[in-house]
Amino acid sequence: MASYPINLNLKDRLCIVIGGGRVAWRKVNTLLDTGAKLRIVSPHVIEELTELIRLNKIEYYQKFYEKKDIMGAFLVICATDNKQVNALIGEDAQKNGALVNVVDDSYPSDFTVPAQIKQGDLLLTVSTSGKSPEISRQLRMELESTYGRKSYADFITLVASFREKLKHMDIPSRQRELFWRQMINREVLEFVRNGEISIVEARFKNAISSFRAES
Repeated sequence: MASYPINLNLKDRLCIVIGGGRVAWRKVNTLLDTGAKLRIVSPHVIEELTELIRLNKIEYYQKFYEKKDIMGAFLVICATDNKQVNALIGEDAQKNGALVNVVDDSYPSDFTVPAQIKQGDLLLTVSTSGKSPEISRQLRMELESTYGRKSYADFITLVASFREKLKHMDIPSRQRELFWRQMINREVLEFVRNGEISIVEARFKNAISSFRAES
């Protein structure tokens, strides 16, 4: 069955990871910047998770899993090293209405977590619908060599600021749309790729000045 790609808003939602090993740590890392309320449930955790707990970035229940541990969860990740336990947690979580991701094939997941490249507000993801994590990893590395540069994050921030300026000018929305189609082209993206954001900024300023002169 084909997956439906979606970016979830997890701000202030309770997301629970059951497990305290290396896999659980990787799952927590993908959630850290989402603004979610993060909770780990496990009798033991690795050093990397201990540090996040010490910094109060995640809540920690130092115990074996019980049904009550996932009450109120929006999202649950089953990341123990026991398939039977993962299947049990997955079933409990779905009965409670939570979205479920199980790290093995012991229980059908509601979603998979794609390989991702993130630079500021730029997010690129690669998925094989769970068929081959290694292919996803290799393609992510390939994309990262091109798009994993800070200049892309700077570019998005720059575009956002100029979009706000255009919104406050007496310019029809259709004309603003055409403006961005013309301005964000192959040449501009090549400047971004080379880290020449100042050139892009100058072009935007000149273009907006022309709008002001015409109005």
